[in-house]
Amino acid sequence: MATKQENVSLLERSKTKPPKLYKVILLNDDFTTMEFVIEVLQTFFSMGTERATQVMLKIHNEGSAVCGVYPKDIAETKVTQVSAFAKQHGHPLRCHTEEN
Repeated sequence: MATKQENVSLLERSKTKPPKLYKVILLNDDFTTMEFVIEVLQTFFSMGTERATQVMLKIHNEGSAVCGVYPKDIAETKVTQVSAFAKQHGHPLRCHTEEN
């Protein structure tokens, strides 16, 4: 039977680092409507209307904005979902990930 001290040593050695996080960034363009960007922010990033409007204005005025920070797989899935949704609705909206 292992002693308490041996159990603690095993736990300390088996600790893993948290996953790297990635920012999902939406980019401004001259064709995607502000209303569509707000819809994307609400649908894929769970933002309320006020927050989505603030982020949309930042994208519009500054050229891009961070919409969320996630582990790599989730960030890449968000990019894929947003890109497919935009294409499906005829918008050239682009987004990408960037390591945090």
